[in-house]
Order: sequence, then C-alpha cells, then structure tokens
Amino acid sequence: MSLPVPQRRAAGLVALAAAGALVLGACSSSPPAPSSSAASTSHTTDSSPDATTTTAVPGGSALTAIGPIPAADLSPAGAAGKAPTVTIPTGPPPTGLESADLIVGTGQEAAPGDQVTVQYVLGTYSSKMVIQSSWTSQPFSFTLGAGQVIPGWDKGVVGMHVGGRRELIIPPSLGYGATPPAGAQGIAANDTLVFVIDLVKIA
Repeated sequence: MSLPVPQRRAAGLVALAAAGALVLGACSSSPPAPSSSAASTSHTTDSSPDATTTTAVPGGSALTAIGPIPAADLSPAGAAGKAPTVTIPTGPPPTGLESADLIVGTGQEAAPGDQVTVQYVLGTYSSKMVIQSSWTSQPFSFTLGAGQVIPGWDKGVVGMHVGGRRELIIPPSLGYGATPPAGAQGIAANDTLVFVIDLVKIA
C-alpha cells in the first residue's frame, strides 16, 4: 500500500474506509522531532516486560521515559503470526507512555530511520474495546522516527526486534490529543490508546 506523506504534523490516525485500515498520521499538536544535531538514542535498562526505556539526546537530557505496563494490565502474549488479543486496563489511564514486550523477537532491531512493516491491533480506553486491526486488511509500513506516525509509535517501536510483539499504552499527548481526525470512530478526545504491535520486517 502506498501511504500519503503528511503535509503537516498531526496527532492522530486517518481512517482508510476503502482499505478498512488506519493510517497513523503525525500531528500539529505533537512536540517537534529532535533535530539532526540532537539525534535521539534509546536505552533499555532490562530485557524484561518491566524494563524502563529512556530516549535521550547527547548531553543526557531525557526526552521521553517509557515506563513498564503493570503485569495486571498486560494483554496475553498469544502466538507469533496470529492476531493478538488486546486487554484494555480497567483502572485510570497512565499519564506517560508505557511499553512491554509480549514476545521478544530474535531478528534485526528497529532503529530510527528504518523502514518497518508491522501488524497491529488498537483498542481505546474510552470504548473499552478493539476498534481497529491491520490483521483484517494488510500490514502497515512507515519510516520509524520520521514523523509519519503518532509520536507514541515513533518512540515506542524503537528497539523492537523482527518477530517480536510489543504492547504500547499511549497517552493523548503522544497520540490524538484533543482532536481526533474525522472518521476515527471509537477514539474520543484525549483518549488513551492501547496497541499490540508485531514487527514483521525491516526493509
């Protein structure tokens, strides 16, 4: 599928009714991407689901701390190559980005600038249900860290390995914000998004 290049940064998903899939678009309300003089790096303190990842620029200033998803809130790992089940946590949504590797891949590691292809399932806190899945249409490809997707993906997919499955809980500030795009049924203003993402390949 050929994806349109966004004309401006936007914090949301654009529904593709004909394809039955969502294209994750970057947003005008999202923070600007780091400049080339302050390229980000990702550091994971541990390989367990409770690991915390910090994205930092040279000089040590943290841009985004990625916290662990509490064990009680994790979706089932499921099986590689099959659509996952997504669990929407029942408690209050987190205020920051949370991540957990449900299946640790053994292939190439995704880094900013890579062209990656993923499968994903999306649920929302507001609907308490799954509202979209690429497994019913086709995989989704984008350039990681290029602002082609919501900031929660640009930050949260870094460090995944091909064959892996990662759950991301994305707060509004790294997703849609207060103004979800038209056609994004099931996503409320200031909604928290729950994605389970499988990294299929890196070009």
